[in-house]
Amino acid sequence: QVQLVESGGGSVQPGGSLKLSCAASGFSPTSYAMGWHRQRPGKEREWVAGIASNSVTTYSDSVKGRFTISRDNGKKTMDLQMNNLEPEDTAVYYCARYYSATVTGRPDYWGQGTQVTVSP
Repeated sequence: QVQLVESGGGSVQPGGSLKLSCAASGFSPTSYAMGWHRQRPGKEREWVAGIASNSVTTYSDSVKGRFTISRDNGKKTMDLQMNNLEPEDTAVYYCARYYSATVTGRPDYWGQGTQVTVSP
């Protein structure tokens, strides 16, 4: 059974950093792209960052230069290092798997989400 479990969320002040982690199980991650999405208050869920099976990364304009996505296929984990956090980064962050080797289409599996709150 495919499972994705996020961890690392919490509350930080603007300018702070957090690292989110996603633990995957039930499949071999070497063949699949992975990504992070978030849902900010009053907004629809949005794509944040993606990483292909060969570790090529892509980012949304809103987080480019501040967030870094990475993966460790051996450990079956995916991380999102978030630096220079801003209040508008406050959201529930979701780990996702794509049914593809590249970040295309829509994810086919989601984690339960983890809350990130950025406030003074």
